[in-house]
Amino acid sequence: MPKFNYRMQGILNVKVKMEDQAKTEYSFAQMRYNEEEEKLQALILRRAGYEQRARQLRADGQKLVPLEMEEMRRAVESMKVLIRAQMMELKRAEKDLNAARFKLQEAMQERKMHEKLREKALDAFKEELAYEESKEIDGLVSYTYGAGS
Repeated sequence: MPKFNYRMQGILNVKVKMEDQAKTEYSFAQMRYNEEEEKLQALILRRAGYEQRARQLRADGQKLVPLEMEEMRRAVESMKVLIRAQMMELKRAEKDLNAARFKLQEAMQERKMHEKLREKALDAFKEELAYEESKEIDGLVSYTYGAGS
């Protein structure tokens, strides 16, 4: 029985490797996005802590500490700036993540297409093999029938 040899197996192997690479890139992009999101959440919590401390200082009616109040105001303002910058960084990470997702989807579609082509070629090979076998059997039957007469 002849062995099935897919002539575009090399291309299929390359497509599988490209898909694996795209999966790796996607996972790195997802990790970066998650890290940037965590940084943003940490900054938001830090700002909330500064705002809470500022409210406490204002609520303490006994003695206002102007230096500390000014320090908290500056800290809150600097946190706002850092949060805006982090939001921009998060948007960049999200854009990279979407690009990696698109690239992964494209690589998966190409691999699936080549796998379908391989399956069709295998089916055609099996049909051809079955046809050849039936031809041989018909030849043997004809020979046997002709020799028996």
